[in-house]
Amino acid sequence: MLTDAHHRTIDYVRLSVTDRCNLRCTYCMPENMHFVHKAALLTDHEIISLLQILAAAGISKVRITGGEPFLRPGLMTLLEKIKVIPGIKEIAITTNGVLTQRHIPALHQLGITNINLSLDTLQAARFVQITRRNRFTTVMDTLQSLLQHNMQVKINAVVMENVNTDELIAFAALTRDNALSVRFIEEMPFNGQGHSFSGITWNYHKILDTISETYPLQKINDAPHSTSLNYHIPGHKGNIGVIPAYSRTFCGTCNRLRISATGSMKTCLYGNDVLNIKEMLQHDAQGLLPAIQTAIHARFANGFEAEQQHTEKNMESMSIIGG
Repeated sequence: MLTDAHHRTIDYVRLSVTDRCNLRCTYCMPENMHFVHKAALLTDHEIISLLQILAAAGISKVRITGGEPFLRPGLMTLLEKIKVIPGIKEIAITTNGVLTQRHIPALHQLGITNINLSLDTLQAARFVQITRRNRFTTVMDTLQSLLQHNMQVKINAVVMENVNTDELIAFAALTRDNALSVRFIEEMPFNGQGHSFSGITWNYHKILDTISETYPLQKINDAPHSTSLNYHIPGHKGNIGVIPAYSRTFCGTCNRLRISATGSMKTCLYGNDVLNIKEMLQHDAQGLLPAIQTAIHARFANGFEAEQQHTEKNMESMSIIGG
């Protein structure tokens, strides 16, 4: 098992398969984003080799992220290969929904039913303002198709002051007739804009307080290692959650690694890259697992400590980190 110095067992990897995206969300990346050359990305063979090593060391859950993962050519074939790796019990995907709909039947057939859909507004005009692309109808059609196929859907909505805070109640209302989870995420500094991030006003307390003015919230049990605090509105089919991504209240139970599309590994979202996995797979595959174990053991206790040691003045784009 992979265990850090704070007695946390790592059994979950978030793996980015591309840094490219077909949206340009303002909180995630600049409009003039420069993407890496295809040759710099982890190959399918490298991804499978890596996951075989990690699965043998106790990793049982893989979340596929990007960028937008469905922009990677041959993603479905790659998922089929990951599915049969011994030890991998769950595959989940985070997507913006633009290219997802046609793949839903195949995903369901593979048993990949845990889908996180990034959606920060329920208004078409505002969607264009946030994403700088006119794909709102496509994404909403994807949402309906996911629900029709009985997928386990979580909507991830980043809460941004003066942007979409007036939609919290509308998002919560989605859970009335739909068996899905709406998760409100604190805004984070990973926008790749090249300027500093001074903090947030809309933390998880304010989000919950605002929703509770309209709906009574009943606390429900959080899954082990959950990053969200979860609640139910009486009479609703679905649930809501808040993710204190900037407040970082969940660090004490963190069980995940993050690996970028180019093979850079982070042991904390707010920390530096700690290992170049692609390079090691090419030149020292035998030494990869010990190197991963060493990096995990040196992991900081929480995201605040990791941020203090971050060597870059400004945080990267979330699309580079891997969602």
